[in-house]
Formats: sequence, structure tokens, C-alpha cells
Amino acid sequence: MEEDSPEEFLAEFKEKHLGAWGIVQITAGTGLAVYAMWAGVLMPGFRKVPLRLQVPYLPASKKQVRNVMALLSGRHGNLVDLGSGDGRIVLEAHKHGFGPTVGYELNPWLVRLANFHAWRAGHYGKVSYRQEDLWKVDLTECKNVTVFLAPSVLSLLQEKMEAELPDDALVVAGRFPFTEWTPCRIEGDGVDRAWAYTMQAQRLPAGNAVLPVPKELKSPV
Repeated sequence: MEEDSPEEFLAEFKEKHLGAWGIVQITAGTGLAVYAMWAGVLMPGFRKVPLRLQVPYLPASKKQVRNVMALLSGRHGNLVDLGSGDGRIVLEAHKHGFGPTVGYELNPWLVRLANFHAWRAGHYGKVSYRQEDLWKVDLTECKNVTVFLAPSVLSLLQEKMEAELPDDALVVAGRFPFTEWTPCRIEGDGVDRAWAYTMQAQRLPAGNAVLPVPKELKSPV
């Protein structure tokens, strides 16, 4: 039996008229759907990483996405999202002109979900989602990096970024900051807050983490 294409499935769903019994069935099935999401989508990815490095899947809110993009304003070039989940940051970055945009996610079901979102938005094939371990990703050519990860993961990821990212790279963290880094900008409040860090500033000696003066603002010699 051949599977329906996404277009055929959506067309069939739109043609159906849900009566009272149909609504009851959907409502009753919500609990099962939540469990299926946990057992089928979240747990497979968790089994592959140590307990202290596990990060529950929690989609970024619209405010969080806006704050991340605000911190990336004026930037260009490639962008990678480490632990990209359903891919919404990668997709939004592509819409803002970044490219190539790549999301790295260990969970295969979330990678499929991200590709579906890209297809639904009309950008399938223009963004990339890879089922790869973020610890094995080569960051040496990355210019813009976004992360929505737990503090226990950020403390270890900090070492990898300091060792691999170029000086002109910008790192944006959502929900939780890099506690040992000095942010150059902060956007938003509460759980929607995001922090931006320039790698050059993080490599300066303690107390000297200042942003470089743009060439256009330097006094002529």
C-alpha cells in the first residue's frame, strides 16, 4: 500500500466534515497523542545521550524566535542551530537571508518534523536538517550559531566553541545563558530572553572583554 503524499493527505483532511462524534474522538485521542509524541518522538533521542546531557524538546516560542533574530540583525553568512528540534530557528534564519542554514538534531523524528515544517512553508530543500551529534559537528567555518540547550550542556559546549569557532563568530543562546561568558547584547525578558556573544570578546583576558571598534569609527592615522 502506497503512502499518501503530504499534499494528498492535507487535501483529504480538508474535505472531511467533522461532526460532534468526530470532535469527541479527536478530544479523547489528545492524551494518546501526547503520549505518542513522548514515546515516539522524544524518547528515541534521549536514549542515545548521557542523562546529564539530555535536553527535553521544548519548541521555541514566537517571542523567543523574534529575540534571537533581533540579536542576529545586521549579520549575514551561514548559520547553524545546535539541537535544532523542530527546525523553526533554522527556517526563520533562512527567511532573514542567512545561508546556508543548517540544523543539527539527534532525534530522527524531530528531523522529519523540521523537514515537514520547511515543506509547509515552501522552503523545503532550501534549508538543511541533519541527524547528527552536535558534539561531532565541525564549527571551524561557522559564523552564526544558535542554541536552546540546558545549562549542563552549555557549560561543556562552551569549551568546544572556544576551541573551534572563528573570532568573528556570533553565538546566540536562548532560555539559558553561558554563565562564564560576557554577552554583548541581551534581548527580551524572562523565559523569552536571549543572549548574544562574540567569540573574539570571550577570548580576551578577564576584565578586557570589550567589543572591537568598527573600522568606520576609527580615527584616521
